[in-house]
Amino acid sequence: MVSPPGKKLQNVLLLSGGEKALTALALLVGIFQFRPSPFCVLDEVDAPLDETNVSRFGELMRAMGKETQFLVVTHSKRMMQFADMIYGVTMQEPGVSKVVSVRLGSHAQQRATA
Repeated sequence: MVSPPGKKLQNVLLLSGGEKALTALALLVGIFQFRPSPFCVLDEVDAPLDETNVSRFGELMRAMGKETQFLVVTHSKRMMQFADMIYGVTMQEPGVSKVVSVRLGSHAQQRATA
């Protein structure tokens, strides 16, 4: 049972996909604030979220990133904007995959000047 802001208490199965995702993320964030972990792997958790909530979640991950390293699998350009490092897989020729990495953000600038 959950009660998202502005809604009455109801079964989680009655929520929309975005509301379910936000509820699960709220529980996860609460656990991590109580007992941080060194890393967290999230797979497509942002897919059901609208652009505003993706941005909110990205900012929250950035703030929590001081204690926890996040590995997020996503296709969202908005979520990728919050990354310090992006890994991708490309197929230059059929059947041959290649991993490509790009270092972004403030960490890359700090390391480049060090």
